Amino acid sequence: MATKQMLHMNPGQGETSYARNSTIQNTPFSKTTIRSEKELHLQKTAQDRMKPLIEDAIKAFCGAALPKSMVIADLGCSSGPNALTLVSAMVDAIHRYCMEYMQPQPEMCIFLNDLPCNDFNTVAKSLGEFKHGHFSSSHHIVVASMVPGSFYERLFTSGSVHFFCSSISLQWLSEVPEELVKSKIPMYDSDEQLRLLNREIVANAYARQFRKDFTLFLSLRAQELVLGGRLIFSLVGRCSSNHASKSTQVWKLLAVALNDMVLKGVISKEKFDTFHIPIYAPLDKELNSIIEDEGSFRINKTMVHDAFHGTDGMLPSPNTIASMTRAVFEPVIVQHFGISGETMADFASAVERLSSSSFVEVEFPLVCLCLSLTRAR
Repeated sequence: MATKQMLHMNPGQGETSYARNSTIQNTPFSKTTIRSEKELHLQKTAQDRMKPLIEDAIKAFCGAALPKSMVIADLGCSSGPNALTLVSAMVDAIHRYCMEYMQPQPEMCIFLNDLPCNDFNTVAKSLGEFKHGHFSSSHHIVVASMVPGSFYERLFTSGSVHFFCSSISLQWLSEVPEELVKSKIPMYDSDEQLRLLNREIVANAYARQFRKDFTLFLSLRAQELVLGGRLIFSLVGRCSSNHASKSTQVWKLLAVALNDMVLKGVISKEKFDTFHIPIYAPLDKELNSIIEDEGSFRINKTMVHDAFHGTDGMLPSPNTIASMTRAVFEPVIVQHFGISGETMADFASAVERLSSSSFVEVEFPLVCLCLSLTRAR
């Protein structure tokens, strides 16, 4: 099934919603009993790490030629408190640049994109508050709007966008690898021998699907950007220096937790064997290779950060990881398995049991890749 037909985070404002779990406050951290009041979530942490790239990109672009109007678009904005973080950082950076160099403020048009099934009601409320409370009279926003649709399709007119940003979204594929579905090869086999036998087949199928999708994404954005326009994004990647990285994917924690539920008879093995998550975590060199081969963009900078450690270097607690995992994946799991909220609570408990520091650091060595690109042709 195509991603655009199935994927969205948990909607609303409830305890298990993405809005409530996209930024975690006052969270106990693992390894020690220390409590931190700093916010930690993969999305929030990635956005914080992208801000220096945004600042550099704004200065370079505006320094070359400051247009009278600018278009900024966030691809995969989701919902909740993080939905407006990146566009807010861009508008603030433009404002600071104009103040520092005594330039007139350009009019700014902001677009927030995600799949049609996204919780745009929550985004609309955030957008209204954002426009009302964030900007002074010196900021000029002509349009602030939402654009439902897949970023694997054309979304904007040719040469109309100055800045694209995207945070922890591009690891999502347009669809699961069709060859695995046709061959009836599970994403993660309950039988360890079969899992080891098919591991390379599964990994290669996902890698090919990611290359196809990301190449298309770059080509589409190059058509929509002005010449010299910027694309700044982050996504979940694999750690090339870790020996376990070859067999690691972002869905591994999810798959192991669901497999435990299969072994306990909570969900059926038949359903589990046909369950695929359309998500892939590339290596940094793999990502760079695709960008170079596609040819529309020049890489300005690449940063690699630990995916699970916050900016203060600490790991989130197992309970926090379980809550975040449920908020992201519950709709996909419920749609496939047809399970109840009570069973999803069992799933969250399984994730929490697995989410010790040893599993996260040794068996799940993922990183956050942050890149800044310029449209070169």
